Amino acid sequence: MDTKRIILAVSGASGTLYAASLVKALGGRNDVELHVIISDAAKKVLALETDLPIDALTKGATAIHAQDDIAAPPASGSWRHNGMIICPCSMATVSAVATGFGHTLIHRAADVTLKERGRLILVPREAPYSIIHLENMLTATRAGAVIVPASPGFYHRPATIEDLADHLAGKILDQLDIPHTLFTRWGE
Repeated sequence: MDTKRIILAVSGASGTLYAASLVKALGGRNDVELHVIISDAAKKVLALETDLPIDALTKGATAIHAQDDIAAPPASGSWRHNGMIICPCSMATVSAVATGFGHTLIHRAADVTLKERGRLILVPREAPYSIIHLENMLTATRAGAVIVPASPGFYHRPATIEDLADHLAGKILDQLDIPHTLFTRWGE
C-alpha cells in the first residue's frame, strides 16, 4: 500500500468544522501521512464556531507546522507530496494563492504546490462572491488549483451538521483519490 502525503491547511474562514471532518477522515490512517498547518485566525474561528478542542484539527497528524515556519518542509518544491487542501479557505488566502503572495507557510506551500504542478484544492466558504473573489478563484484555477466550494449535497439525507461536513470532506478526498466512506454515493 502506497502512503499518500497530504497537506491540510486551515485558514481563518468560517467552516473549521469541515477541516475537523477531514482530520477525522485522514488522521491516523496507515495510507496517509497528514501534515497540518493552522493559521492563528483559524484557531480563533474554531473557538468562536465550535466547542471543539484544537486537537480536532490535529489528531492523528504526522506533523503540525506553524503558520510562520517558512522553513518547514511544505515550503519547498523539493519536498514531494500528493496534494494540498486549504479548508476552509478564506478569500484573503485565495487572493494570496492567486497572486503568488507567500507571506505565511500556507501561502508558500500553496504557491510551491502550483509551481510543481501538484494538486491544490481550495475550499472557499464565503457567500456571496464578489467580482474580486470570482476573479481570484478563476486565476487560481487557471494556475492549476481546484475550487471545491463548501456546498454540501443533500441527496444523502444528512441528519446532522456533521453529516454535511462529512459530505464535503468526502468530495474533497475524491479529488485526491483517497478512498472513504463519508457518504453514500448517488445511486448506491
